[in-house]
Formats: sequence, C-alpha cells, structure tokens
Amino acid sequence: MARQDILARDEGTGLKEVLAKQVCTFLVFRSIAGYAFFPILLTLLTLGEPWGLFLRRPHSAQTRATGVDSPSGSIRFAEVANQAGVTAPNVWGGVARKRFIIETKGNGVAFLDYDRDGWPDIYLSNGTRMEVFPAGQEPTNHLYHNNRDGTFTDVTVKSGLARTGWQTGVCVGDYDNDGWDDLLLTYWGQNRLFHNNGDGTFSDVTARAGLTQAKVRWGTGCSFLDYDRDGLLDIFIANYLEFDPQNALRPGDAIFCMWKGMPVLCGPRGLPSGHNLLYHNNGDGTFTDVSEKSGIESVEGNGLGVVSYDFDNDGWPDIYVANDSTPSLLFHNNRDGTFTEIGQSAGVAYNDDGFEQGGMGLAVADYDANGWFDIFKTNFTDDTPNLFHNNKDGTFKDLSLPAGLGRRTDLVSWGAGFLDADNDGWKDLFYVNGHVYPEVDQYHITPGYRQPRLLYRNLGDGRFENISAASGPAFDEMYSSRGCAFGDFNNDGRIDILISNMNDKPSLWRNETRNSNSSITVKLWGTRSNRDAIGARVRVVTGKHEQIDEVHSGDSVMSMSDLRLHFGLGSAQKVDLIEVRWPSTARLDRFNNVGVNKIIYLREGSGIIREEPYSLMAGK
Repeated sequence: MARQDILARDEGTGLKEVLAKQVCTFLVFRSIAGYAFFPILLTLLTLGEPWGLFLRRPHSAQTRATGVDSPSGSIRFAEVANQAGVTAPNVWGGVARKRFIIETKGNGVAFLDYDRDGWPDIYLSNGTRMEVFPAGQEPTNHLYHNNRDGTFTDVTVKSGLARTGWQTGVCVGDYDNDGWDDLLLTYWGQNRLFHNNGDGTFSDVTARAGLTQAKVRWGTGCSFLDYDRDGLLDIFIANYLEFDPQNALRPGDAIFCMWKGMPVLCGPRGLPSGHNLLYHNNGDGTFTDVSEKSGIESVEGNGLGVVSYDFDNDGWPDIYVANDSTPSLLFHNNRDGTFTEIGQSAGVAYNDDGFEQGGMGLAVADYDANGWFDIFKTNFTDDTPNLFHNNKDGTFKDLSLPAGLGRRTDLVSWGAGFLDADNDGWKDLFYVNGHVYPEVDQYHITPGYRQPRLLYRNLGDGRFENISAASGPAFDEMYSSRGCAFGDFNNDGRIDILISNMNDKPSLWRNETRNSNSSITVKLWGTRSNRDAIGARVRVVTGKHEQIDEVHSGDSVMSMSDLRLHFGLGSAQKVDLIEVRWPSTARLDRFNNVGVNKIIYLREGSGIIREEPYSLMAGK
C-alpha cells in the first residue's frame, strides 16, 4: 500500500494539536479525584470515538503520511535488498491476527564485520509462530557475508548460527579480546552467546560462559560495555515481561486486553515486569551475574531499547533503558561497580506531564554539537517521541516540540538512529514505525498496521526538518517495521540503513546522496582497553565545528550498528584534530591535519596504523 493512500494528520496544525492533546490529558487526569474513578478513566482511554475525537482531530486525506515540512532535499536512499541478495523472510507470530504479546514485539538486526575484512556483514534475527513448524522447516536467523561488490551471500548454515526460536535482540563485542567479534543473542527463553572462532564459524558457549538462566526470561535490548574499565567487556541485558502463554489471557478478557474499543492481545499493562541483568566479565571466558550487587536489579521495567554512553562526561559508561508503559531508567555509573537509577531526577523517566510512556527505541548523539550526548526515544501511538537535550548538569529537557519532532503522534515508533545522511557535519534522525495490532486494518484505524519510515534533516540550529517524501521512492514503501541498524556496507563514505520488517522481507537502503561533502570513518582497536574500544570517545574538529561520538554496542531497538564511527565533514578538505579518549586508561591521543574521504585505523598506543580511501564502487 502506497504511503499517499494512507490517511494522515494535517501537519500544518500539528503542533497546536499536540499541545491541545497534552492539555486535555493533563486536565482529565488531574480532575479525577480518588481511585474509585480510575477504572472509568482506563475504559475511556481504551475507547475509540467519541473520546478519540476529543483528543485528536480527524485525519486529512490531503496530507501525505510523512507530513513533509518542505519539498526540498538532497538526501536520497534506494531500496537494494533484492539485488544485494538479502532476502530471508522475517517470521514473527500471526500475520493477520495476534493472540499473545510475544507475537508483537519483533526483533532487531545488525551490521558487523565478523570476518575482519573491513566490510560490514549483516545479521538478521528471526522468530517463529505459536504453531509448531514441521521438522526441518523452522525459520532461523541469518548471517550474510559481504561480497564487497554490493551483494551478500547467506552463510548461515556454514557459520553455525542457524537457530530457531523467539530471537529478539543482538549486540556485538569481542568479549575475550581475541580480535574477533562475538555475538550475544537475546531470546524469549534462553539467551545465547556465540564465540567467533575466526574461521567463519561460531560456537555456542552460553553454558560454558555462565549465562544459562534458571527461569524463562524475555530478553530484548542488550549491550556489551566495560562498566568497570578493566579492559574486559561486560554484558547488560534488558528484560521485557514475565510471559507464560499457558496462563495468558486472550484478547478482550480484561480491560488491558482492549484498545480503542477493539479486543486485542493482553499487555504490557497487567503483566509482571521483568528485571534487567548485568554480567561481569571474569577474564577467563566466563561471566558472573552481578545484577543484584551492582544495583541494576533493584528496579523493574518493561525494557526494550538499551544504550550505553557516558552521559555526564565523567569518563564512565552509564546505561539508559526505554521501558514500555513503565518509567524509563537511567543507571548512573558510580565508578565502584555499582549503579544508581536516576531517571526521574534526570528528567528522562516520564514525559513532561509526568506520565509513563510506551518507550521502544533509542538513539544517542550530540545533535547540537555542544559536547554532550542527547537522547531520542520513540514511543507508542498517541504520544510524541522524546528528544532529551542534555543540560550539562546531570539533567535533560524534552525539546521534541520546539525541535520539530513532535508532530507525528499517530504512529507506533520503533528503531531509531542519528546519522549524518548528507555528510554536512550535523546528525540527522531516522526512525521506523509499525503497529502492533494487525487488526487495526479490519477496524479501519489509520494510519494502519503498515506505517511509513521518517527522515529528519538536522538544520544545525536545534531544529529538524521532515524530508522523508523528498528522499527517494524507498520512503513510499510501507511496513510494520521494528529494528534498524546503520553502517556503510559498501564503504563509500555514506551511511546506509538495514531494517527488520514484521513477517516480511528485510529492507536494505543504500545511501545515494550526491554532493561534494567530505567524511571520515574511524575504526579503533584497543590494547589496554577492550579490543573493540567500546566506550572510547572520539572528538573531530574542523574549523570551529566540533563533533563527538563513542564506540558503542547495542542501539535502535534490539539492534546493532557498525562499530566504526562515521563523521560528516561538510566542505572541509582536512580534519584539523581527531582526539581519542581510550576507556580503560583515559589516555588522550591527538592527531592533526588528517586527510578526508577515507577510513582510518587507530590502535591504542600506536596511533594511525592504516588508512584506506573509500571504495570506488560508490553508487553501485
């Protein structure tokens, strides 16, 4: 279904509508006194019209679903999954109807260089259905090898990664510092750690590593991080809900099994929340569960998206978790092996009205180039996404409305990422959408189960411009998407996008933006720090413009982007300064007058050890 055939909001009054809705919601909640009226309120919130008309204006068929602010734009993406050979279908629960919440959340994707040849490969997680598949016909996850010519080869069986199950999240990191990136896969069920053998194959070392679980958990987002800076990668895993299909209610059985008057699957409200996990790397190939000791387990939540960055610039990695229908969590690193949850005091737990949100995906960047990391969070429908601007004092302020990101409240939003799509030196924003209830199409609820992807150009003044409809026919395709990942798969200096689509083929978007802007890609190797240099911060200076980024594992929603860092440089013909702060030692390495339009390899203690110009296959 084409995007222009989907009824959408009138963006010309979108800001007024959002503000009006927030005022109405504020007044209603605060005017109801006592818990006796709470069931009535919940019933109203689950109904469609006329309650929906009170909070929302009717959609306008005159407006395209992307809600373009301006027709101008030079950023272009092309869908190339079929010609690239990345075609393995996603299988995740029922297609036209879903009975249980496990069938809705979907899974992530990853860019990784598993064979260390300098070309990003692709990993696609996969699920199953409640019905049992015949033996030998079960869907599996997939690993694709980059052929360096714009195409990929499916090497799943050879790699040893052909496993079936509800495989949700993926993150990448070299946990044993042997130079080969390993895979952590989260599941509803038993999470799996796969060791990279360095010969194109992986071995399941879950039990040997001490990661076997005593109970069924619903693992989602994950991250490799060195929280104690000892040079060894530890593991953080978010857990969603406690779910047992044998005892689960059916659609319509309770108030939390209704949505807008429609019987739907039950949850997340009404189901027990999960507890997050933190594993400490023992340095001998094993891990110790330190969730309780570290303070991570002290708070519960329905975690989906996970990111780990140094948000307060103290040199130690913190952890932020997007929770669905519970307060989101910010774990501050106390530098002694423990964490303190400060989401509420930091201003990133609730929306501006003090309400919980249906948090899904996360993206982190210093979008306004002030030297501090900001957070973007996607949410469920009838809510704005959050752009949490870092106040430089341990707190954040939601600036989604003044930044121009709060107009689309009709979408269910998932994976997200900051990327400099046009290499102008400012991080743009991309995120994917898709409803959780296929039944919305039967009830003619717009914008429907399949929803558009959105691209916002960073204007460099704290505002973003929606240029989706002007950025290529790839944006005309509609899916119910979940995870997305970012990386330069053809090494041409432009960031590409990989997307997971529910019960459909994946999307692989090649960046075909044409301009004269320069860029540089930085690959770090740790020696005293962990081999992948996860947690290392890079500062790039061109003239008066400064950018920062950190090597990180896990982002978007349940997904993993390329471990290399990409910086757009605009018209600059050289980089005045590249500064690297290594995570274990806090050592600062500085490199002046570095050339542009190439990949540079930096080794801790050795400096720039290799430089490679971008591929001549640009645009193929």
